[in-house]
Amino acid sequence: MDTGTWILVIGVIGIALIFDAINGFHDAANSIATIVSTRVLSPRLAVLWAAFFNLAAMFLFHQAKVADTVGSIVKIRAGEPAFIYVVLCGLIGAIAWNIITWYLGLPTSSSHALIGGLLGAGLVHGGLGVINWAKVGKTVLFIPLAPLIGLVLGFVIMIGMYWLLRKLYPATIDRIFRKCQFVSAALYSLGHGGNDAQKTMGIICALLVAAGLRSPDATLEVRHMDSLWIILSCQFAMAIGTAFGGWRIVKTMGMKITKLKPVNGFCAETAGAVTLFGSTFLGIPVSTTHTITGAIIGVGATTKLSGIKWGVAERIVWAWLVTIPFSALIASGCFCLAKVLHPEF
Repeated sequence: MDTGTWILVIGVIGIALIFDAINGFHDAANSIATIVSTRVLSPRLAVLWAAFFNLAAMFLFHQAKVADTVGSIVKIRAGEPAFIYVVLCGLIGAIAWNIITWYLGLPTSSSHALIGGLLGAGLVHGGLGVINWAKVGKTVLFIPLAPLIGLVLGFVIMIGMYWLLRKLYPATIDRIFRKCQFVSAALYSLGHGGNDAQKTMGIICALLVAAGLRSPDATLEVRHMDSLWIILSCQFAMAIGTAFGGWRIVKTMGMKITKLKPVNGFCAETAGAVTLFGSTFLGIPVSTTHTITGAIIGVGATTKLSGIKWGVAERIVWAWLVTIPFSALIASGCFCLAKVLHPEF
């Protein structure tokens, strides 16, 4: 591999880690919105709590099934430099969409932005044949399923809590669940770190395959030294991004959808954590944003549907629907520009 390609590969790895950090920054709200809105922790302490458990996730989810799914969305051919540009442009599309939606305060999915970016660049490069539609189909299926599962679990857990706690005074319940939320927030952050950081791991592996530096059949596990640097760098990048998480989306997630008390926050986070743990073990890259939003709505629906601000929820749903197309459009435009600048591929 010539010097220029080496520089390109290193640069794209850097951009992938930047995406990972932005992912953590963008999605920090998912991990901390409930614990902040219930005033159990301040925003600054909450993001540090979430960042720690984002990092710890690598010791729990050591078999990188989600990474394998994301890394094979586009059928990368080993040693073909054009696919390096597919990965690069996919990342640019995802980063651009994340920044736009963060500025607008919309809790959209970094995961789907990344998949949209890969699809856009991949289609422009090689057409329908280079896309692994089975992997795409599994991911797209969970766009509605993840929030629905979170909603149902949030509703059921909250109803169960009402029954279990029916004889306790509200002040006692509040005191108990202000402590319990530390556990539920930690579990949710573990699920977030386990699912989302693996997406960047998959991207880096795909890049190395395209550059001819990694076998397409190589596994990605903590105990393998050739994979350890990928796992550590991605988990650290996400944790750092989470530690600097912004306040814009926290207000939308934790305060504008429905009013939350500590017991509500505990139930929403627990429902979200169960959904993320299950999907990660199955190797399905789901949206942590979709999941926690569904869980919050499910918890809020146990009191009265009018307590949910459906206008805010509708705005969020529209942002979800346009994420894949718009990030794909940005990435495809970038790849077209790359082809103009490098017509040889």
